[in-house]
Order: sequence, then C-alpha cells, then structure tokens
Amino acid sequence: MTQRRESYRAALRREQDDVSGPRSTKVTTLQSRYLRVTVEVDPDLQGDLTRWVGRPVSSVVLVGTTVLRTLVYTVGRVSRPGG
Repeated sequence: MTQRRESYRAALRREQDDVSGPRSTKVTTLQSRYLRVTVEVDPDLQGDLTRWVGRPVSSVVLVGTTVLRTLVYTVGRVSRPGG
C-alpha cells in the first residue's frame, strides 16, 4: 500500500513538472477528508459555450417574454370591467 501511494505521489510530481506552458487561472479545488478534486477549465471553453448556447438561450428568453406579454395582455383585458 505504501509503495502504491508513493508511486502515485511521484506521478503527480512528474505531471506538475511536465507542464511547459502557463496554466489556466480558473482552477477550483474541492477538498474533504477523504477526497480532493481539482477542476481546471480551459479558457477557450467560455467562447465555445457562448457560441453553442447563445442562440438557444436567446430563443428561450424571447419565447418566455412573448408568453408573459400575452398573459399580461389577456389578464388585463379579462380583469377590466366592461372590457
């Protein structure tokens, strides 16, 4: 067990030494007593997400706005006396 732990630690050190370029600044570390997880996000991912998700999100917002306007108009007409 000790040998496996030492091999793992040595591999982690080698991985850190092998990094040639600058690393992303968006690094999140989640740590508990038994588990440590580090998540690093590629800086180019934000541009990709904006490109892929931008149009569907805009469509959903437009549809939601249209539905709300229609509801407000309909409720306004129904609730007015004599309307």
